[in-house]
Amino acid sequence: MNIEQPAETHCSANSCSVSTPEANDLKKGALKRTPFSKFKKVHSNFKSPIQATSAKVSPAEEVAELERRREQLDTEIAQLEAEGYRVEELEHHIDMLHEYNDIKDIGQSLLGRIAAVRGTTTRDLY
Repeated sequence: MNIEQPAETHCSANSCSVSTPEANDLKKGALKRTPFSKFKKVHSNFKSPIQATSAKVSPAEEVAELERRREQLDTEIAQLEAEGYRVEELEHHIDMLHEYNDIKDIGQSLLGRIAAVRGTTTRDLY
């Protein structure tokens, strides 16, 4: 079986050279799909972040739990409103955070382009 391997590029100040791996390198395990990781289970199976509950709960118990949670949230909302917080104020802050993040993303994109043109890193520009 013939497997094509990616070429490696090595650049110095004045020139670049390209080298491809040899067949012996593949036997030695020189190329791996996953780079070295400090985490032990790099090649483990995918685990969903959503954990399935094994305990079966009756619909009546689930409804009761949801009603308790709703009462708790209503109490928290009432407490925040008593302290002077308003929903409109929260929405305004969220809108301003979205605008800030959009402007920041554009600025970082521009810095990345400037760094590419100058042949340096964005870290050096900062």
